[in-house]
Amino acid sequence: MTRQELISLIRERRSFLCVGLDTDPAKMPAHLRDRQDGVFLFNRAIIDATIDHCVAYKPNLAFYEALGIEGLRQLKLTMDYIHGLGKPVFTIADAKRGDIGNTSERYARAFLDPQGDFNFDAITVAPYMGADSVQPFTVYDGKWVILLALTSNKGAFDFQLLPTYSSPKLGEGDRREAVGEGCVPLYQRVLETSKQWGNEENMMYVVGATKAEMLTDVRRIVPGSFLLVPGVGAQGGSLEEVCRYGLTKDCGLLVNSSRGIIYASNGEDFAEAAGREAQKLQQQMAAVL
Repeated sequence: MTRQELISLIRERRSFLCVGLDTDPAKMPAHLRDRQDGVFLFNRAIIDATIDHCVAYKPNLAFYEALGIEGLRQLKLTMDYIHGLGKPVFTIADAKRGDIGNTSERYARAFLDPQGDFNFDAITVAPYMGADSVQPFTVYDGKWVILLALTSNKGAFDFQLLPTYSSPKLGEGDRREAVGEGCVPLYQRVLETSKQWGNEENMMYVVGATKAEMLTDVRRIVPGSFLLVPGVGAQGGSLEEVCRYGLTKDCGLLVNSSRGIIYASNGEDFAEAAGREAQKLQQQMAAVL
């Protein structure tokens, strides 16, 4: 899906909602837990109930890989179903991959290759091994890298917000004293450097909703790029704040909600409940748009 196709889809559905398919068999309704293909049946029902209210789905691969070969089969069934719907939708492999070049090339082939088993539109990638770990994901036309920039977890403070210095000549003692010009948080350095690896047509960024006030700084560096924003809903992020600081003339946002939608009910009405929660968010988004 190209950038313009994604923008058109957002305008058509009056939504920039991404539904996270973080499907945990232990949290599925009891009547599906022992069913053959229960994970797929759960996902199918969620998709049917939410497809008109969202523009993207984001399976978190950990939930499928944890189930071994069977989990990957459930993921393939899910992706085959999405591709066969006849309704456009953006698909994200939430894989957080990132390794040396030849390994990244294989990861890209596994999840982005149109002839492969999954054929996702995008994949989340960790940037900290640098350019050669990211660029292999950019070789497929119409496919996207979604680079981790500023995440919503508590551990984000361990590294992402540490000050960095542009001058390699500073010694360790000097660095402790250096302030002002050339000193920026690490995540901002990642954003700036990554613009050499991709562009607004093939690279997005993950910015957590619980860091919404920092979106002003993010937008200063990547003013037109799409941002994937997790953390709205169960994690406490505010859709209003995300839009206030992050919205662009082309929308520029994909806001993800996972648990708040797919686990809105653990009864047999789980799909209807998910549809209602997705519609609530879509209506808020439509008002913003």
